[in-house]
Amino acid sequence: MPMSPTLTPPLTPKMAGVVERMARAHQAPYYTLSPAEAKAAYEKGAGVLEVPKPALARIEDFRIPARDGHPMPARLYAPSEDKVPLLLFFHGGGFTVGSIATHDTLCRVLSRKSGCAVVSVDYRLAPAHKFPTASNDAWDALQYMASEAGGLGLDGSRFALGGDSAGGTLAAVCAILARDAGLPVALQMLFYPGTTAHQDTPSHRRFAKGPLLDEALISWFFSQYVNTRADREDWRFAPLNAEDVEGVAPAWIGLAECDPVVDEGIAYADKLRAAGVPVSLEIYRGVIHEFVKMGRAIPEALQAQADAARALQEALQP
Repeated sequence: MPMSPTLTPPLTPKMAGVVERMARAHQAPYYTLSPAEAKAAYEKGAGVLEVPKPALARIEDFRIPARDGHPMPARLYAPSEDKVPLLLFFHGGGFTVGSIATHDTLCRVLSRKSGCAVVSVDYRLAPAHKFPTASNDAWDALQYMASEAGGLGLDGSRFALGGDSAGGTLAAVCAILARDAGLPVALQMLFYPGTTAHQDTPSHRRFAKGPLLDEALISWFFSQYVNTRADREDWRFAPLNAEDVEGVAPAWIGLAECDPVVDEGIAYADKLRAAGVPVSLEIYRGVIHEFVKMGRAIPEALQAQADAARALQEALQP
């Protein structure tokens, strides 16, 4: 059950140390910057707490055509030259910041640990590209990879979707669209996905002041992305609003306990389970949003990476 808004779980000592160092850095909050400045700041800091980048047999950049002809940058990671199964990955960043580069280490780790290929997609970002561009780009990328995986030397018959934060939202949306289109997906791997229309859960109130992800930043991200408040009710923004999730891909969901979006992650797991969808839910205690990219500093990040990779391996095995 979600905790009372008045009871805040403690951070682990190592997580608290990271938060303290962040506070001492006195970096300007993203919501005080222009979107371009926020993108640059996120790029600059994204790898600071990451593990060293694992070497892989294949790393290849290519383009995926969107429905309007826009060439989306994409990067393929594979641990070998073999015809391995595939995870299509969408990075987080509130639909406003983030890129292939900011999630390069995480994608390498997932590929190395799971034995599968990972394709990371640079979908278009707000505010230049408003809702539903990100979800349209994500769906276009999925359709393209489902048909073209063989041409890239991958096994397109074994396919998973994944992402963190806003990227987890996009993966959840694509899992529903894939079900409707009859595209088989073996797993949806969701790190702390956003699923609600509004920031109205107890955990949003409990962590309104952060750390790291706070109410002001979430509101700023979404104000860049949505056109009107009504957009928030669309299930492509808020998968909890989807009318029917029966028959979507099984889910592995990894949440941070000290995170505004933890309650909506639990609610989405409950929604899937109520529809008969197999769900593995992990809540990592005493850590914050974005923790999975902090493997050099906190052991929970390494554990979550290993857990997700194991779920991928089990879902994608022949």
